[in-house]
Amino acid sequence: MGEGLTGVHNIVGTLVVVAYLALTVVNLLRLRGANFSWARPLSFAAAGLLLVQYLIGFALLGQGQGNAFVHYVVALLAILTVGLEHGYANTRPDQRGRASAALAATGLTFLLVAVAYSIGSAR
Repeated sequence: MGEGLTGVHNIVGTLVVVAYLALTVVNLLRLRGANFSWARPLSFAAAGLLLVQYLIGFALLGQGQGNAFVHYVVALLAILTVGLEHGYANTRPDQRGRASAALAATGLTFLLVAVAYSIGSAR
């Protein structure tokens, strides 16, 4: 069962990385004045995928499968950047401020999940 769950963890991880890359691009375009009605739903979908990824990772840990300690640290740091996006960025008073804060948050989230994915895939 662990092999199958590891494969699912890898697939969901790929989806998380792609989702945060897409969000980073969307927020860059928003900063330049574009408006996407689906940006917020995409943001929540990406965060939901990340939550599923955490749950699968914890299930793998519960089965005795492990990875490098830095994989866990980097992956869990993404909770902070997602919180910045959903909490802080949305409180900015204007569109440009929201887009700028969201771009910084999603860019950092993308970086963190890409690094965690790379570390996880290397093992």
